[in-house]
Amino acid sequence: MAVNPSIITRDTDKIAAKTGNIYKSVFIASQRARQIALKTKDELTSKLAEFASTVDNLEEIFENREQIEISKFYERQPKPTSMSLEEFENDEVIYRDRTQDTTPQA
Repeated sequence: MAVNPSIITRDTDKIAAKTGNIYKSVFIASQRARQIALKTKDELTSKLAEFASTVDNLEEIFENREQIEISKFYERQPKPTSMSLEEFENDEVIYRDRTQDTTPQA
C-alpha cells in the first residue's frame, strides 16, 4: 500500500460526502486507524519477542542489529490515520450505521 506518510491537506467536503456528516466520516476513519495501529503493534511485538532476553542483569544489555532494523522499518511506515483516511477515500472501508433501522417494515 503506497500511502504518503507526510502531512497533507484533505478536502473535508470530500470526506463528509461519503456519509453526509463530517463527524461520522472522521469517527469511521478513526476507528479504522485504531484497528490498523493495534494490528501493527501486535506484529511489532511478536517480531521483537523473538529477541527477548531472559537475563535480568542490566549490565548485559546489548544492541541487536535485527531488532533495530525491525524497529526502524515500523517507524518509517505511514501513520495509521493517514492509512485509514486513504482507505476511506478509496471506499476500501466497510461500515454501517447502527442508528438506522435495518428491520423490514410490515
